[in-house]
Amino acid sequence: MTYIFIHGSGHKASSWNETISHMSGDKEILCPDLSSILGEKEASYANLYVAFVEYCNEIDGKINLCGLSLGGVLALNYALDFPDKVNKLVLIGAPHKMPRLVFGIQTVTFKLLPKSFFEKTAFDKKDMFIFGNSIKTLDFSDRVKNISCPTLIICGEKDSAYVKSAYYFADNIKHATLKILKHSGMS
Repeated sequence: MTYIFIHGSGHKASSWNETISHMSGDKEILCPDLSSILGEKEASYANLYVAFVEYCNEIDGKINLCGLSLGGVLALNYALDFPDKVNKLVLIGAPHKMPRLVFGIQTVTFKLLPKSFFEKTAFDKKDMFIFGNSIKTLDFSDRVKNISCPTLIICGEKDSAYVKSAYYFADNIKHATLKILKHSGMS
């Protein structure tokens, strides 16, 4: 069985290295770098999702998906569109719909940050703005009830942007387990 760990927009594939170091060596573990699978295409959610689908569909058999933030959105979207392909799903700090206030604050903050800050993120400064504009209207509210695989939802209790989504997932996904991490997250 293949395990795919998908990072968020503020990270790179290497952000999973410590997590993977704690897993047993008999698993096939993949950590795609989102900007790499996007290639030369414009940094929009639609383009990234198509590239992610192609990436996942190249793998034989069922897969386990674990996504953080944007990675959770991609994993959720894939599990909804390809339910027979996903064995298990883990959503960490992932939204069921994009929090507009958070995106507004993030956009203002990004404008103030130097280009060098974005060297540690999935996209450069220009692409981060393009990407942010393309994702801000995503809403899976009406579809999450269709998730059929076992799903673990993880969120920090102080992660005010996504804790409501964590409870929403737990209430609306049939085989969901919710884990709220005490004293963690961004408030």
